[in-house]
Amino acid sequence: MPKTTPCLLAPLSYLRSVMEINVQTARQLRLTDEEFELIKKVMGRTPNFTELCAYSVMWSEHCSYKNSIKWLKTLPREGKRMLVKAGEENAGLMDIGNGFGVVFKIESHNHPSAIEPFQGAATGVGGIHRDIFTMGARPIASLNSLRFGNLNEAKTQHLVAGVVHGIGHYGNCFGVPTVGGEVYFEERYHTNPLVNAMSVGIVKNGETISATAEGLGNPVFIVGSATGKDGMGGASFASADITAESVEELPAVQVGDPFQEKKLLEACLEIIKTGAVVGMQDMGAAGIICSTAEMSAKGGVGMEIDLSKVPTRQKNMKAWELLLSESQERMLVVIEKGKEESVLSIFEKWDLPCEQIGKVTDTGLLQFYMDGELEAVLNAESLVLGGGAPQNDREYKEPAYF
Repeated sequence: MPKTTPCLLAPLSYLRSVMEINVQTARQLRLTDEEFELIKKVMGRTPNFTELCAYSVMWSEHCSYKNSIKWLKTLPREGKRMLVKAGEENAGLMDIGNGFGVVFKIESHNHPSAIEPFQGAATGVGGIHRDIFTMGARPIASLNSLRFGNLNEAKTQHLVAGVVHGIGHYGNCFGVPTVGGEVYFEERYHTNPLVNAMSVGIVKNGETISATAEGLGNPVFIVGSATGKDGMGGASFASADITAESVEELPAVQVGDPFQEKKLLEACLEIIKTGAVVGMQDMGAAGIICSTAEMSAKGGVGMEIDLSKVPTRQKNMKAWELLLSESQERMLVVIEKGKEESVLSIFEKWDLPCEQIGKVTDTGLLQFYMDGELEAVLNAESLVLGGGAPQNDREYKEPAYF
């Protein structure tokens, strides 16, 4: 048995279990039998339902690239003009001279667009812009690359109309123009269209922000829209195959609000100038669990999070729902302790909800509470790409904390 932390091996009486957890439960969450056994090995015990849900989204292809990593590793990651290595931050950053850098990111929103083309495409545009301004850059342009089936078929016509409308609507309301794109039609894309969005931004060199949590005791804030049940488990859903039979069983697609995101953009760029921001990350795919895990793992720290403090727009949300929700227009921000007021005043000016939901710890563990009850204890590094998340081209590597 691998070395483990005492906290993870403690009696589970303090963890509220909602159901018996077994391999069948894991399969329903799109985890393989082997992955379920690996999770038990990592934790030194059987996870509860909330913890298993966290692994199901974080170990999905969408978050961990476990199947495509073999090919991604063949691509170059460094260059003379690159200011960060590829994959190191939320977006790429290259020096364009005269003290400025260009930030850019491409991301697909295929599955959501196949279910609800307008909102699926719109939230794809919103998410890609957040990846740009979470680094401190101002988005200046959008692009897209689209693939659909036979244009003579009613389904394809419906998808094209919805996707094009969604892209244009979000971009126009947010105030960033779509300057280029391409569309191709091919029968093989009948069931699974491709909707790839790209955002480009500009930033002064040295004024970027990292998606990293640091500093023992530094407060952790959630800012932006309230959290709801939309997009639940979207990361694992985005990693699954859509078939003609499964399309009726797919989860609700996130609903975007470009006007809220415009306020979030301006507020985030303004708080960066205060010097109080330690790290910041968008809550897109996999929501709170993704942002807390990735920021903690990158900084080699942990977090204590009180989920009952998360602003919600639906009553009686459960811990696992709050962790996995992919509600749009939200950010996780770590602020330097003692400088909270300078940041809170800016969010108040922009009429944006901002709540402290936790603090940074030095344990390497994510501890999630709900109404005073400990709901989940997870090793941050074990959840993320490059840490403990399984990859098909190599054997599992034990996280450094174990």
